Formats: sequence, structure tokens, C-alpha cells
Amino acid sequence: FATMAGTARHDHEMKMKAAKQLNETKNPIEKLRLQCLSRGSSGIKGLGRTFKIMDDDGNKSIDFKEFKKGLRDYGVDIDPEEVQEMFSAFDKDGSGTIDFDEFLVNLRPPLSKARKTLIQKAFRKLDKTGDGVITVEDLRGVYNAKHHPKYLNGEWTEDDVFRKFLESFDTPGEADGQVTYDEFFNYYVGVSASIDQDVYFDVMMRKAWKL
Repeated sequence: FATMAGTARHDHEMKMKAAKQLNETKNPIEKLRLQCLSRGSSGIKGLGRTFKIMDDDGNKSIDFKEFKKGLRDYGVDIDPEEVQEMFSAFDKDGSGTIDFDEFLVNLRPPLSKARKTLIQKAFRKLDKTGDGVITVEDLRGVYNAKHHPKYLNGEWTEDDVFRKFLESFDTPGEADGQVTYDEFFNYYVGVSASIDQDVYFDVMMRKAWKL
């Protein structure tokens, strides 16, 4: 399970890096992004989930009041006047609401084409059935669980190992044992933020997934 260990290390590096950059940035979007990343690679996903819960009427957009409450619920530490500045930065057309999906796209750290291609390749390799979702079934032929310490000591079955593995990509708080491309992509966008150079990202992905 080198993949998971490697990811935990990247996660730690990313949190440290994000916390450090937070003190230096003045850009409101960057500030919110770094607040999320300083919580680890599922930070942006977690904030997205908070907003999703608050979108009572299901219209996939949030107004300023919801935005403020979402940040507070998620525990983001931001001055009140900065919240307004942030909201305005995301509300590009000045309509007073932010489109939910657009918000998440803007919040994700930018990703080079090379990295996107690697994430797609890894997903396609894992999604053996090709139905756009990774499940325990898919992992059986691709992932070797037999070296996992908990499998070796008899604590977990092979399927337990797979389930735990899928959980790391799943949306926190709503793990359903299925990983969509979006979840997989979001996860690696987080990991990607901790790796400065494309060449290192490339090596990590190829090694992890034998691409």
C-alpha cells in the first residue's frame, strides 16, 4: 500500500505548505483555497459538501448569507470584511449568487494538462468495468491487498482492504464505497497541490498505479 503511505506524506507536506503560504497571500480566492488545503487533500471537497448541505432549495447556487454561514460551519477562519471580498471574487457577474460548480472549479488549484491526463489514465486503469465508477469489484484484479499489514495479521479480509482504500477517495461523510471520476479527480487535485513539479507528479502517479 505504498500509494496510501505516499499520499499521507504528501498530505502532510501540503498542509504545511498551505499554512505557510496563507500568511503571504492577499488574493481572496487563493486565501480560501489555502485554508481548505491546509486541512489536507479532501479540504476543498469538505467545503463543497458543507455548501451542498446548505443549498436547501437545490438550485445549485449560494447567496452571500449562505456563503458566510457555510464558511462559519466549516470553521474557516476569515475576517468578516474578507468574506465579502471573497464572495465578490467568486461572484464574477455580480448577480449576488455564486454558481456552486463554478465555485468549486475556481477553488481547485490549477492543474496542467499533463497532470490531468495522468489522473484520467489512473482512473481508467482502476475502473476495470469501464462504467465510470470504481468499486471493490474493479479493484480485485488491479490492486494487490495481500501485502497490507492488516490483511497479513488476519484482521482484515481482502475486501476490507479495498473498502478502506476506496474510502480515502470517497467524499468525507458520505462514503458509499463507490468512487466517481469527480471524486478521484478532486482527491488528486489536492495531492497535486503539494507537488511543485510535473515530473514528480508524473513519477508518483506512474509508480502508484504502474501506468
